[in-house]
Amino acid sequence: MPDDESSFGSESEGGPGPAPDAPISATSATGPTVLSRKELQKQAKERKQGKPDGNRSRGWSYAIGGAAAVLIGVVVAVVLTHSTKATAAKVDVVTASTAAPGQVATCPLTGTPAPGGTVPTRPALGIKIGNLTFDRPSVGLNQADIVFEEPVEGAITRLVAVFQCQGAPLVGDLRSARQPDAGILSQLSDPLFVHAGGINPVINLLAGSPLIDKNLYQGGNGSAIIYEHGRVAPYSTFVNTSSLWAFDPSDVTPPTPIFQFSDTLPLGSVAGSGASVHIPFSSTSDVTWEWNAAGGKYLRFYSGTPDKLLDGSQTATTNVVIMSVQTLIGSWVENSEGGREVEVTATGSGPLVVMRNGVAILGTWSRSSLTQPATLTTTGGAPITLQPGNTWEELVPDGIAVTPTAAPGATPAGGPATTAVP
Repeated sequence: MPDDESSFGSESEGGPGPAPDAPISATSATGPTVLSRKELQKQAKERKQGKPDGNRSRGWSYAIGGAAAVLIGVVVAVVLTHSTKATAAKVDVVTASTAAPGQVATCPLTGTPAPGGTVPTRPALGIKIGNLTFDRPSVGLNQADIVFEEPVEGAITRLVAVFQCQGAPLVGDLRSARQPDAGILSQLSDPLFVHAGGINPVINLLAGSPLIDKNLYQGGNGSAIIYEHGRVAPYSTFVNTSSLWAFDPSDVTPPTPIFQFSDTLPLGSVAGSGASVHIPFSSTSDVTWEWNAAGGKYLRFYSGTPDKLLDGSQTATTNVVIMSVQTLIGSWVENSEGGREVEVTATGSGPLVVMRNGVAILGTWSRSSLTQPATLTTTGGAPITLQPGNTWEELVPDGIAVTPTAAPGATPAGGPATTAVP
């Protein structure tokens, strides 16, 4: 099976492209080659012969091809609130080993009580999931601690679902890695990252990042693939989280918390200001989150249609964190139609909208390094905490208007003069 959707055609909004074995034509003399299954098998054979393998390298020079190249401003800024300022109602995140008498062990990525009172002794697990129309319905998203949504070529998006306290018997469909993944995952304390291949520059980028790269099309990793009936390649690759954690059973270290949580709303929150939020990534990813007070969750819609998962449930989350990020169209060719890699700047700062408890909170995100999460603050400079629970992190190209809507009769976030962000 090919390692990347390029072998099946472009991920543009027009639909599937050439047949699986169709050749890929070069669109640029400097563009990367697509990493085929044959090439990956050759690399695996070379590793067995003692040649170096960069999959678990911890070097911070991002190798591209064989040359060392420093990637400036690459990678996605993600996650939330790691401010050192405390709030009176802050939920302390502790493991069973650090919990004082009477203290409840909490999941590091959600702030909720750990299952059975003990945080599982395993790392964060990131799984790359497609989000083109043909990738849907997805499965496993509601069991993830965090889901990150990133822009890719063709104005579409892809997802990175991160699991730690919970697992899922079926997750997918899995797709190839992209440039933003390194920035998303670098803050998660050497996580496992499982994906379905990728072009050479992205594979090299992952090899130089602080993560454990598990490409399903390398070595024996393909044994974890579950082919879902009724789905056609490349939209048929699924996995079970238990088999993925088994890739590295010696890693028993949970991730460091990357959010702050509190049952109390941040100071200055306006009741009813976050009834919904619209994020128009593209026509195939025209996202709206709507607050459901009865369930205490935000529900996901595409162009007004509920985003239903494979089990029939609707995609839902406790928190939605929307970060406007700088992007550029890079030189790496991602598909047979010449679509080029969308690069997301990981560090710096930008506009922010946080949706929780039916409230919209406007502010700023800032991130100083790849191994640290972003700090989230209100427009007044106060730290923003999240409601304990799962979170969707939306990485939105700057210039796309993010529009929170207040409930009827409620004051919009920021007051009557609130406008779309940015």
